[in-house]
Amino acid sequence: MKTIFLEDETKTKEIGEKLGKIVDKGSVICLVGDLGAGKTTLTQSFAKSLGIDDYITSPTFTIVNEYEGRLPLYHFDVYRIGCSEEMYDIGYDEYINSEGVCIIEWSNLIEDILPDEYLKIDLKYKDMGREITFEPIGEKYEKMVKEMNI
Repeated sequence: MKTIFLEDETKTKEIGEKLGKIVDKGSVICLVGDLGAGKTTLTQSFAKSLGIDDYITSPTFTIVNEYEGRLPLYHFDVYRIGCSEEMYDIGYDEYINSEGVCIIEWSNLIEDILPDEYLKIDLKYKDMGREITFEPIGEKYEKMVKEMNI
């Protein structure tokens, strides 16, 4: 586990860009944090570094948005999900087992159906900025966090 302090939004964007540059197909990034803590900002810069020019918004009502870049990006926001089973109705299995990258906001709400390995990122308010904690679950994600060199 690795925790760093983010003084401002620019630092959050830098982390998203670094992560987007090293991510590979089939990766699952799980975001947890308070409303307004930076989950969507991180996702926007992550998408940008994948070569995605679309404006990224949180798919709160559609649950998942799809974007094409260096790798396909599947951006989930499961804040309004009633239960994990609802995820299968939108093709969750196909997304998770695809050649694309999944980034899941509010992933703590569907922990019971997350894959065996993923990168959990927790964003919290801290003093006058944010604190970001990386918790890699699995060797692939441990290497990813080391490669980010943060």
